[in-house]
Amino acid sequence: MDMDKIATLQQMVDDSERIVFFGGAGVSTESGIPDFRSVDGLYNQKYDYPPEQILSHTFFMRNRPEFYRFYYDKILVDGVEPNAAHKVLAKLEEIGKLTAIVTQNIDGLHQKAGSKKVLEVHGTTLNNICMSCGKTFGIDYMMEQKAKKIMEPACDVCGGVIKPDVVLYEEGLDQNILSESVRQISQADMLIVGGTSLVVYPAAGLIDYYSGNKLVLINKSSTAKDAKADLVISDSIGEVLSQLTYNGKKLLD
Repeated sequence: MDMDKIATLQQMVDDSERIVFFGGAGVSTESGIPDFRSVDGLYNQKYDYPPEQILSHTFFMRNRPEFYRFYYDKILVDGVEPNAAHKVLAKLEEIGKLTAIVTQNIDGLHQKAGSKKVLEVHGTTLNNICMSCGKTFGIDYMMEQKAKKIMEPACDVCGGVIKPDVVLYEEGLDQNILSESVRQISQADMLIVGGTSLVVYPAAGLIDYYSGNKLVLINKSSTAKDAKADLVISDSIGEVLSQLTYNGKKLLD
């Protein structure tokens, strides 16, 4: 780990009062949640369709059993805990440094770690909605359906189709969440981008609304925005953030 860069990051955090964090799948992979884009070699033997097709609105409407087979296997996870990155970000919010988290993830781990202001641009697995009557179902209900291997979960009131409150391909992002994300990023005096290669649009385009001079990119691999960043750290987001201190003590202590 480049400790000179860690020192620079620390100084930026010390000098900031409105930090916004923008994160992607790399934040959650450190908790053991797989990134479905980095599929193992057995993927094509197990599924008949690519993930982008399975996780589309059209596919959900036409082939829900196959959708839910993939969803239960790859997306809906149980017993996963927040990692160092989630915990440090929650601490930064608690001490008044961080004003918002804008995340592409749908797993709810930021909230589980204690973060309050979380803008989920791609929705969440924690909420599920009956497409007929609008009744909502929590994660526990869906876990029950998964355990029972019910491949077409139905509303217990009207029998309607239950859809996870996640943004599928072909669906638009929530405009209220987008607007608030733009507002938070544009008003930030520091933007930390972590665990994302910044290839998924329109979400990745949100960082262009930042106009300050403390744009930090933390990702194991390079991104298309590296040249525009004020600081680039090519390392684990959890390991990097766990180095941060406040009043001389590490935030995770």
